[in-house]
Amino acid sequence: MAPGRRQLKKAARIILIGAPGVGKGTQTERLLARFPDLASISSGNLLRENVRMKTPLGSKVEAAMQSGNLVPDSMILDLISAELVSKGWLSRPPSVSATDDTIPSPSLSPSASFILDGFPRTAVQASSLDRLVPVNFVVHLLTPPAVILSRIASRWVHEPSGRVYNTEFNAPKVPGKDDITGEPLTQRKDDSIDTWKQRLQKFEETSKALLDHYDRKGCLWRVEGNSSDEITPRLLAEVERRFC
Repeated sequence: MAPGRRQLKKAARIILIGAPGVGKGTQTERLLARFPDLASISSGNLLRENVRMKTPLGSKVEAAMQSGNLVPDSMILDLISAELVSKGWLSRPPSVSATDDTIPSPSLSPSASFILDGFPRTAVQASSLDRLVPVNFVVHLLTPPAVILSRIASRWVHEPSGRVYNTEFNAPKVPGKDDITGEPLTQRKDDSIDTWKQRLQKFEETSKALLDHYDRKGCLWRVEGNSSDEITPRLLAEVERRFC
């Protein structure tokens, strides 16, 4: 194993919860780099991949989206369970809706360790997920909103390449220009202050019940910092303490 990497001795099934822009993606990348036993399971990626591959589930998802509806929770749970089956971690796909309490849950492999990204977002979704995946570590990432706002306002991108700059700590050599091509930098629509405030309000409306759900289950852990670099060492140390 590469230096600095650690092997898990117990299965870790992790969810990261935090306000938009708090750095969940960054922490996921760093967890995957330190603990190679972990896999990332992204509900968004699974949705896109199944639609692209035109799987039976993908066709249902596409039909829901084309009709202007949200993808039902049961469909997302089916996508997650199908992914777990494909990795050999789930004994069988659920034969009925995961919301039916009378059917025993399928058996999850004790070696299955992963970070679940994008689901659940609500307490109702978390209750449904409990019947499929026994989540055992939920991280509440906390960064003051003023710090996130400052970070967003400082972020600029070169759209064609995806290169990201930050005027505070990774500024372009020429203000407003991409280092490689000299083309103008822009800010993503998602990075507008108004958009972020709307997303934050929606997160706050749904997250309290979600966090309470996992707090009652005894697997919630909170970590606060002004930057991802401040949070990462504490997060890695806590995963090592619990699972290595």
